[in-house]
Amino acid sequence: MSKNVKNSKKKRIKRNSKLIMACLVMMFVFICELLFYTWCRVQSTHIRFDIAMQADKANELSAMQDNLKIELARLKSPRRIAEIAREQLGLITPTPQQTIVLP
Repeated sequence: MSKNVKNSKKKRIKRNSKLIMACLVMMFVFICELLFYTWCRVQSTHIRFDIAMQADKANELSAMQDNLKIELARLKSPRRIAEIAREQLGLITPTPQQTIVLP
C-alpha cells in the first residue's frame, strides 16, 4: 500500500507541476499580450501627435504661401512700378514728340 501512496503522490506532484507550468505559460502569454497592446497604444498616440503637428505645420505654410502671393501681387503692381520709376529713377512718361514710330 505504501507503494500505491507513493505512486499517487508522485502522480499528483507531476499533475501539479504540469498545471503550474501551464499556468505560468498562460500568464507569460497574457503579460506579453498586455505589453504588446500597450506598445501599440503608445505608438498610435505618438503617430496621432505627429499627424497633428504636421497638419498644423501645413496650415502655417499655407497661410505663409497666401501672404507671399499677396506680397508678390503688390510688388508686381504697375502703379507701384511707375511710382518707383518716377521717384527713385527720375523717369517720366515720354511725350508724343519723344516717341518714334517704326514702320
